[in-house]
Amino acid sequence: MQTGADAVDKAIELGIDLDGSPIPEAKLNLYNKVMGLEGQRQRSGVSNTMRSRIVRIGAKHISQEELNQMLIDSDFAPLKEKEIAFYYTK
Repeated sequence: MQTGADAVDKAIELGIDLDGSPIPEAKLNLYNKVMGLEGQRQRSGVSNTMRSRIVRIGAKHISQEELNQMLIDSDFAPLKEKEIAFYYTK
């Protein structure tokens, strides 16, 4: 079994879930529609996109304090209150 984002992207492309079962066409159609819209969205810059991805994914694996310090150490803006509330408040 493959792991990581590339494995998921490849499975979606093939229309087959990681366990080998087919992904229902309605789900694929909705996914492709939304991803098409996202692909057309104006971007605010690579650095902003990188930070957003770091926060979104990092919050799943790294403590709030550690991620915040890592952002600061890498010259990104620290975590915002709304990010802390969304990702770290249960």
